[in-house]
Amino acid sequence: MSGRVPVTVRTAQWCATHPWRAIAGWVLLLALCVGAGAAAGTNKGSFADFWVGEAGRAEAMASGSGLTPPPVEQILIEHAAGTAGGAVAGSGAAVGASPGSGVLAAAAEDVARRMAALPAVEDVAEPVPSRDGAALRVAVTLRGDKETAKEDVDALLAQTAAVKKAHPALRIEQTGSASISVAVNDKQGQELQRTEMISLPVTFLILLVVFGAVLAAGIPVLLALFAFAGAVGLYGLASWVFPDAGGAALSVIFMMGMAVGVDYSLFFLKRAREERERSGGSISPARAVELAAATSGRAVVDSGLAVALSLAGLYVVGDVIFSSIATGAILVTLVAVGGSLTVLPALLAALGHRMDGGRLARRSRRRGGRGEGRLWAAVLRPVVRRPLVSLVAGLVVTVALAAPALGMRLGTEGKETFPDSVPAVAAYDRLVTAFPSEGPAHLVLVRGDDPAAPLRRLAEATRGDRLFAQDRMPVVRTAEDGRTALLALPVPYAQNSPEATRSLEKVRGELLPAAVAGTGTEGATGTGAGTGTGAPGAQWAVSGEIAAGADYAAHQERRLPWVVALVALATFAVMFAAFRSVVMAAVGMLLNLAAVLVAWGVLTLVFQGRWAEGPLGFESLGFVGSRTPLMVFAILVGLSTDYQIFVVSRIREAVRRGVPTRTAVVDGIAGSASVVTSAAVIMVSVFVSFLFIDRIEMKQIAVGLTVAVLFDAIVLRAVILPSAMALLGDRAWWPERPPTDRSPKHPAHPAPPVPSRAARPVGA
Repeated sequence: MSGRVPVTVRTAQWCATHPWRAIAGWVLLLALCVGAGAAAGTNKGSFADFWVGEAGRAEAMASGSGLTPPPVEQILIEHAAGTAGGAVAGSGAAVGASPGSGVLAAAAEDVARRMAALPAVEDVAEPVPSRDGAALRVAVTLRGDKETAKEDVDALLAQTAAVKKAHPALRIEQTGSASISVAVNDKQGQELQRTEMISLPVTFLILLVVFGAVLAAGIPVLLALFAFAGAVGLYGLASWVFPDAGGAALSVIFMMGMAVGVDYSLFFLKRAREERERSGGSISPARAVELAAATSGRAVVDSGLAVALSLAGLYVVGDVIFSSIATGAILVTLVAVGGSLTVLPALLAALGHRMDGGRLARRSRRRGGRGEGRLWAAVLRPVVRRPLVSLVAGLVVTVALAAPALGMRLGTEGKETFPDSVPAVAAYDRLVTAFPSEGPAHLVLVRGDDPAAPLRRLAEATRGDRLFAQDRMPVVRTAEDGRTALLALPVPYAQNSPEATRSLEKVRGELLPAAVAGTGTEGATGTGAGTGTGAPGAQWAVSGEIAAGADYAAHQERRLPWVVALVALATFAVMFAAFRSVVMAAVGMLLNLAAVLVAWGVLTLVFQGRWAEGPLGFESLGFVGSRTPLMVFAILVGLSTDYQIFVVSRIREAVRRGVPTRTAVVDGIAGSASVVTSAAVIMVSVFVSFLFIDRIEMKQIAVGLTVAVLFDAIVLRAVILPSAMALLGDRAWWPERPPTDRSPKHPAHPAPPVPSRAARPVGA
């Protein structure tokens, strides 16, 4: 069959023929990407980009009227544990009556003097004692907004450390949104570097075992790092279209870069080696590269397209965090595809026989490949002999693992979800214990004539209600134009607790509508989660950490079905284009969704319960992060499609040679077992390394992806896929018809014919 030579083959031919030019061009391109990204800088998303739902509308009302609360840092002063002078909890003594309170007051004066001298500080409040007199807090208000506060907070932390040094008998700590954000991000950055130091050598060792040669093992790791560096540079440029969400994308870029970058190089390199070994070493490295490009090269392109389209579904969420993550992950995937099709063929041709390793390594590879192939064939033959039983068994396991997802509860990250190993987070916990009103708060906005009146009624309605903090009376703030007013209602519970949720529902559904209407709560009519109008011309909305988290989670739940539908259709289209089969595209799509549901089910089992806290090193919050299911879905569908394309391409390749479908299933899966299993092991090692990041959201993503990859390798690829294809038989390739030549002359593992330059190869 004649036709146009695929672009993957033509590209590989040129790069293999002109290897040093291709390598120099690739290095230059990466340098341009990194340089352009550094020159352009990174465009950070504004706070308005994060506004969602009613909470977002409340933030807009506050911003437009000048009522946005300024950034505040709290300095907590207590007696150090075990020292004399600490007040007895619950004594109710005033600060002046507490033993040792003079020492606390002296430290507070020192804090006020030092902080007031800083240019970034706008105001230092009078020290406030806790109810038991055991602690003092000093509120320091910063100039500017939350973003500038992150830049200025280091100066405050330095003064807090100086006060602590001057008063060694006291425990003096600083906390606040800015100090927590900076500390958590710094800690995550350090742990990400540690993750890189773990995953890189582990990946290299795995590849060394697979290839038996240092050069062959090092090149995929090097190309993955190049993909990461190039994508980070391009991400800086792309951030001016899709703003960066506070660096949230960098961890995902590294994770995806290592996963797909190593995988694509591994698939291509493995196939080039196979072609040389099948020919007995009679063909040149450049010719082996051409043959690999005709098979695995096409699959790399299809897989990269599938991963990119899956990640593009995150744009549908309409959220700056997901948009930045999608942008970074798509860029690193495309750069990895480009490297696998250009610089990798050039390196293989330039290094030639040195990529093969020694004679012992070649013998070991041949023995290992045959041994693994025989092992997989032995596992698969009973599956295809009894396909219905095998399929039912696989589906039962799938349903059992996925079923807990029906009880998944979503929540959002808050100060109480960050690790206590961060000093600012531990200080926040102690601050809220001593001063309950310094915890989460509902920010209630009312706009209209005399907006302060309904807010005063609302504050009065919450007195004595345990759902709201009672250690101080809330204060109403009115805008300069007198048309908008703000009330902060503190809540003495964690942001994601059931009590906090009930308090939000009570404010939005009962207390606030009644206060605006000027009635008691008995006559109130709720407005749900939307901005309401009670008295003529009045508008109101509720924001704050609790409301923003609830609205964000609800937003994700509303968008999730759309993302799932669009990503499923996109992957269906890619697999149909790859296999020209409606049936196999549908099977692949269903297998992807099965892997996702299993990942969600295991996430629910692990992170909503407490049984896995010890082994995984986390404290259960009773919910799954609202971003985690969507992130796991988008990443996993792309990676699962990756495996699907490579495995089914091998099966289809055998069918096109005339091998019956059932036999081709065993031959194709067993023949690709070595490379796909190696890729799965590498991917799992990358994901597992993220468990060492002390942040619950990263642990959840790592567990979800790790479980899904293992499930794909053990259940989907070994049981469900082969049994389904055995039941379908030749109908699996509809609307195409497989070749009718079924003569027994075809060997079980034949070498594919060497295509001419005009032949269009198929499969991987």
